[in-house]
Amino acid sequence: MIVTAGGVATLKAKAATSTIPIVFQLGEDPVELGLVASLNRPGGNVTGVNNITATLGAKRIELLHKLVPKADKIGVFIDPNTAAPDTQRTALQEAASALGLQLIFLRAGNEQEIDAAFTTLVQQRVGALFLIDSAFFNDRREQLVTLARFNAIPTMYTFRDFAETGGLMSYTSSLTDAYRRVGIYVARILHGEKPGDLPVQLATKFELVINLKTARALRIDVPAELLALADEVID
Repeated sequence: MIVTAGGVATLKAKAATSTIPIVFQLGEDPVELGLVASLNRPGGNVTGVNNITATLGAKRIELLHKLVPKADKIGVFIDPNTAAPDTQRTALQEAASALGLQLIFLRAGNEQEIDAAFTTLVQQRVGALFLIDSAFFNDRREQLVTLARFNAIPTMYTFRDFAETGGLMSYTSSLTDAYRRVGIYVARILHGEKPGDLPVQLATKFELVINLKTARALRIDVPAELLALADEVID
């Protein structure tokens, strides 16, 4: 049995074996990545849980716009090492255009590029920042949160870990629920079921977390509408 997190890791696991069962937890579209034949009937040796985090970009842009409506220019950090960066970029551009927002895409695939990207944000007077879903960004969350706070840039993050670290706001599907369901699939396969017969499950629980302490430090008044929508408010 192989359990993977993220599109890149799952693609490498599938390339390594066509017989060992693989159960994934990822945000990208597994059909688009070629991991499964379809969501209902995956076929082969791969199945799992799709958090659809890569498709939540439009909702995250909308929430960020509600929080900082005067920010008409938004920076977007892209990790070129993710499994489907172009797909995420296209979806974000469509969402931003509908709201009349300008997106500035910046490559941030390593620590040096992250530093350089923040310098560009400041130079171009970008009003807010958006992070595309990336395991690398999650690993570098302290660096990202610290730089966003130091440069006073309101930022929308993916996982709740960012908000708990001091980030302004995060919105994503529940990883706790996703891994619980991954565990259930692992048990079912170990008891004899075939991964190709188990439909890929889609996320059903989502979490909006707002850090009020950070909002006050950035002199942002969080609208009552957002506070009412929040699953957790950190103060």
